[in-house]
Amino acid sequence: MSNKEALRELQQRLAQRMQAAREQQAPGAAWLAVECGGQGLLFSLKHAAEIFAPVPLKPLPYAKPWMMGVANLRGGLFTVVDLAVFLGLRAPGAAEVRTPSGQQGQARLVSLNPEMNSNCALLVDRLAGLRSEEQLKAQPLTAAEQEGRPRFAGQRMLDAQGRSWQQVHLDALSKHEQFLQVVV
Repeated sequence: MSNKEALRELQQRLAQRMQAAREQQAPGAAWLAVECGGQGLLFSLKHAAEIFAPVPLKPLPYAKPWMMGVANLRGGLFTVVDLAVFLGLRAPGAAEVRTPSGQQGQARLVSLNPEMNSNCALLVDRLAGLRSEEQLKAQPLTAAEQEGRPRFAGQRMLDAQGRSWQQVHLDALSKHEQFLQVVV
């Protein structure tokens, strides 16, 4: 089986599991784990909608470097944000802005839940699967780390392998002042 087929099957399984997790009535949050700029991030399944392979983009003039452009995803127009560049995890560059560099075959677009009234998709470097609350434990932050954190930055978590994951509250991100100001 080719890598492309394996990635497509992984994407389909994750989409099915995301839908099943959303429909469950069990308490506790479930998370979509992604990698972005070398960091592990967690998106709540309540706020992440669909996963797409990268598609051709129409660039936006005068947009900030992290605003990659506009994409047609299932017949809807979505702005596409390079999340690693927005978060300062990767420097913007001409090649990276138009096509995801390095991990192009693994990069994915994660759209925000339509209930958030934001036709936006986030470019992430790689999907890392789903995580449940039971698989993660809270990692305490120092006072210095707490200071200056944006409201969309949630709790930092550790998995059983000792990897650190940062929760990103997509609802708060979609309302964040810097996120909304896309024009240079």
